[in-house]
Amino acid sequence: MKRFPVIFAVFCSMLSYAQKVSDYKYVVVPTAYESFKKTNYGLSTFLTNHLKSKQYVVISENRGQWPEEANANPCNVLNANIINDSGFLRNKIVLELKDCNDKVISSEKGSSSIKEYEEGFKDALSKTFVSIPVSRPIQNTEYKKEVQSTQSVQQTPEVIEQKSQSSKAEKYSNGKLSLQKIQIDAAQFILVDGNSSVPFATFKETTKKDVFRVKLGSGESTTGYYENGNLVIEIPKNNDEYSKEVFLPVK
Repeated sequence: MKRFPVIFAVFCSMLSYAQKVSDYKYVVVPTAYESFKKTNYGLSTFLTNHLKSKQYVVISENRGQWPEEANANPCNVLNANIINDSGFLRNKIVLELKDCNDKVISSEKGSSSIKEYEEGFKDALSKTFVSIPVSRPIQNTEYKKEVQSTQSVQQTPEVIEQKSQSSKAEKYSNGKLSLQKIQIDAAQFILVDGNSSVPFATFKETTKKDVFRVKLGSGESTTGYYENGNLVIEIPKNNDEYSKEVFLPVK
């Protein structure tokens, strides 16, 4: 297949309104952070308790432990990260909340003059809590239910049967990875690794049938397409070269 350069931005969102922190219900709070190599000084528990007080549901990094609602729509889940940004005299942190496409939805800084690490980092983190709004996803959920209720009145038994068949999860594998296909809307879908909260790849339709613009979890943009029933992704390599990664449907 002839390759064309692809320049685009893909916004992976199961619902168009999910753009503010308060629009989200679920937040993944990790137990370890890259910039805190030895210990996180109890910051995960400290953040978890605060998020719960703001009506968020804190879930594990392990998707196998997620609630069914979160698993069905991973792009309705925020991912928290705490960055150690300390200076010589002050303990400083940055609290980031990212969406499923690794896009930063919120980034708040906090600092403390308390020199002891655990107390100082917690004090700095508490300064960022002021900017975290209360979770308010109820109105959007009710709107979705109202639309679904209206549509269900007009559905024939044949349409309901077709929807039931299309709702079954599609899985693909290249022998090393087993990925689940989640349809976001008529024009885009994602492939998700069951052990990760971040999509392996996001697909968006082009003007050519069965050819997609693809954004990988690493942030790289490329092309994907269906070939003989298989899903193919052109993986970027060095020197503007590509390798062909073929994912076969799993029955």
